[in-house]
Amino acid sequence: MYRLYYSPGLASLAPHFVLKEIGVAHELMLVDRSLGQHKTADYLALNPNGRIPTFTDGTFVLFESAAICLHLADRHPEARLIAGLGTDARSHQYQWLTFLTNTLQADLWQFFRPEFYVEPERQGAFKTVMGGHVARHLEVIDRHLEGRDWLAGDGPSVADFYLFMLGRWSRHIARPTRTFPRLLRLMERLGERRSILEAFAIERISAPYY
Repeated sequence: MYRLYYSPGLASLAPHFVLKEIGVAHELMLVDRSLGQHKTADYLALNPNGRIPTFTDGTFVLFESAAICLHLADRHPEARLIAGLGTDARSHQYQWLTFLTNTLQADLWQFFRPEFYVEPERQGAFKTVMGGHVARHLEVIDRHLEGRDWLAGDGPSVADFYLFMLGRWSRHIARPTRTFPRLLRLMERLGERRSILEAFAIERISAPYY
C-alpha cells in the first residue's frame, strides 16, 4: 500500500491532495517534527535529507514533493492529472511545476527561513525583499491565467494542486495569492474540490486556506 510520510501543512500537502484526487488507498504516517522524528535513524534511512514528505510503495521509496506528485499521476493515468506523453500540454505542465518548485517555492523558503541566509539584524529587510520576489512570481502566474481555467491543459493537473499548496503558504506575504484576481479564481475553484477539503480535514487545517 502507498504510504505518505507527512506533517500538517508542509510540502507533503500537495501529494496528499493528489492521493485524495486519485482516490487510491493509502496510509498516512505522521512525522512529528517537534519530537525530531524527521531526524531519527529509521526516517533518515528512507529520506537521508530528513525532510518531509517521503513516499513508499512496498520497498519503493521516493522523496521530493513534486516527484511524488508526478509519480502518482503517471501511475494513475485514469485520474487525468497529467497530459499525455509528447503533448504540448504535458511539457507546459512540466514547465509550470518546475517554475513552482525552483522559483516560487525556493523564494518562499527563504522568506520563511531568513536565519539560514542572513544575520539576525538583516532578517527583517531580507524578508521584505523575498516577499517582493514571491509577489512577482505570483503576478507571472496571474497574467498567464488570463483566459485559462488551469495552468496547462483542459483540466486540473498536478501543477495546479502544487500551486494550491504554495498559494496557501503565500498568505503571509504583503501581496498574498488572494490579491491576484485570476489566481484567486483558480484557488477558489480548487478549494471547492472534495480532495482538497478532505486533505485539509485530515490535517486539521481550517479556513481561511489562502
